[in-house]
Amino acid sequence: MKNIELQLEPLSCPSCIKRIEGTLNKTKGVKNARVLFNSSKVKAKFDEDAVTMEAITETVEKLGYPVVSQKAS
Repeated sequence: MKNIELQLEPLSCPSCIKRIEGTLNKTKGVKNARVLFNSSKVKAKFDEDAVTMEAITETVEKLGYPVVSQKAS
């Protein structure tokens, strides 16, 4: 399992959190996705054999939330 952290453009409402978390937590290979509203960061664990970091980033961007930066550890 790897960790991913995405820095998003500033989030404007708490419902954004539910939308992003709900979608990512239903994505195959993603575990324990959470959004930090105050810092506009997404943090999640993922199985790199099931999903790529790029696919996770693309999923968030398709929801309408631009990713400013990403890092994995």
